[in-house]
Amino acid sequence: MAAKPKRWSAAAVDGFFAHLAERLPEPETELDFVNPFTLLVAVVLSAQATDAGVNKATKALFARADSPAKMVALGEDAIREHIKTIGLYRMKAKNVAALSAILVASHGGEVPNDREALEALPGVGRKTANVVLNVAFGEPTIAVDTHIFRVGNRTGLAPAKTPRAVEDGLVALIPAKWRLHAHHWLILHGRYTCKARKPLCPDCVVREFCQFGDKTVS
Repeated sequence: MAAKPKRWSAAAVDGFFAHLAERLPEPETELDFVNPFTLLVAVVLSAQATDAGVNKATKALFARADSPAKMVALGEDAIREHIKTIGLYRMKAKNVAALSAILVASHGGEVPNDREALEALPGVGRKTANVVLNVAFGEPTIAVDTHIFRVGNRTGLAPAKTPRAVEDGLVALIPAKWRLHAHHWLILHGRYTCKARKPLCPDCVVREFCQFGDKTVS
């Protein structure tokens, strides 16, 4: 039975994020977007899909519709054709069309900088709202995807059984000076270094802080 992770000291947390920041000072989302609306759509489409796959599908879509009004004019059938290479594309096309109509009717065609309003949109949950708030509006939110969930548990930073509990643990642990970029540092670390099947521990810049007991050696 694995040992229960010890609570991280403030010095360890600071060192962990300082090392990630040194490697990548200005981390960014890997989703392509040109404004808050296209970011919102891209994140909605990214559920159970890769960023690369979403970017491939949205290139032509956003060339035709980069605002809620244009997306409404394009229509659900045309949206579906643009994104049919993405998983769950039928439901996602329905949600994109519906959220675009709501943005036009209720928000003046703008993406609201408000969690409650975002989560009221079709296809938008807490994770999607957190991404939009962080990337589009500079809020220090943390959107827990599969990568952050894994890193939070594996490293011992925020061990928990649910994404919301991991999020709450990270928010409570990470000091304000690191929180704005913490979301992307953790996602990118999980995507490229702390991988699901075989983490690249020998290449990890934060291995000295990590509490994972089965670190790989090659």
